[in-house]
Amino acid sequence: MEPQNITRFSEFLLLGLSDDPELQSLLSGMFSFMYLVTVFENLLIILAVHSDSHLHTPMYFFLSNLSLADVGFTSTIVPKMLNDIHTCHKIISYVDCLIQLSLLNFFGYMDSLLLTTMAYDQFVAICQPLHYPVIMNPHLCGLLVLVSFLISLFYSQLYCVRMSQLTFCTDVEIPSFFCDTPQLLNLACSDTSTNTILVYCICAIFGGVPVSGILFSYLQIVSSILKVPSSGGKYKALSTCASHLSVVCLFYGTGLGEYLSSVVSPSLRSGEVVSVMYTTVTPMLNPFIYSLRNRDIKRALQRLLSRTA
Repeated sequence: MEPQNITRFSEFLLLGLSDDPELQSLLSGMFSFMYLVTVFENLLIILAVHSDSHLHTPMYFFLSNLSLADVGFTSTIVPKMLNDIHTCHKIISYVDCLIQLSLLNFFGYMDSLLLTTMAYDQFVAICQPLHYPVIMNPHLCGLLVLVSFLISLFYSQLYCVRMSQLTFCTDVEIPSFFCDTPQLLNLACSDTSTNTILVYCICAIFGGVPVSGILFSYLQIVSSILKVPSSGGKYKALSTCASHLSVVCLFYGTGLGEYLSSVVSPSLRSGEVVSVMYTTVTPMLNPFIYSLRNRDIKRALQRLLSRTA
């Protein structure tokens, strides 16, 4: 069968998480709750940071941008999935699939770069505390976020253009609840070698480089902490890094699991749990992790809620 031109192929079928009507009702309630909690928590973090002058520091500036990226990340997937469950219409057009893939990549890249920037902020704060106000000035912080935004936008659009050039031989079923890169590459009947190379390059840029930078930062941080004479000082320094390190492990751990499950079995619905963790649970847990042991965030949230009560 000769491949059809991509303009004549217009729809994908998202298989979703389950075909059981009773289970779908349960999934709808669960994901609706998780999505509302995610949006509410992250928006609270953003409002708290911008309304409290005590939180106008580089760390909380990066945190508010991370929360914004998390809201965009989960909003790219969950509303569409909930609509599919309620309407029993799991069709997604090719154009909508590309848009979803582009937005998912954009916000995912933003998360990765912002986490790396936050690691650098921790490194300067602990290893060069006397020079911290000079190095992490508002202009540099704004520039770091802007560069992260532009790089993420460029590569997400570049990959979207490459994906739009693929052709498909027949109607295809995506064994997931969203459009995912490895699965689309597996379903294409045209040559995907260029796309595969681009995937590896992007993984190196937004996976390998950030992880290397984060590891280097924390090696320097640990080295500096070991030189602190008092145990109380060591504990205080470690506690400031605990939240960020937890979010880093959660983000890259679930992201790696999502990628490996899609690559190993792209045609099977075996990575659903990992996909749910990566796309919905991680954005929901991030603000909880940052506010759990952060007294400044807790006080700012209390003041914000008391003003609105």
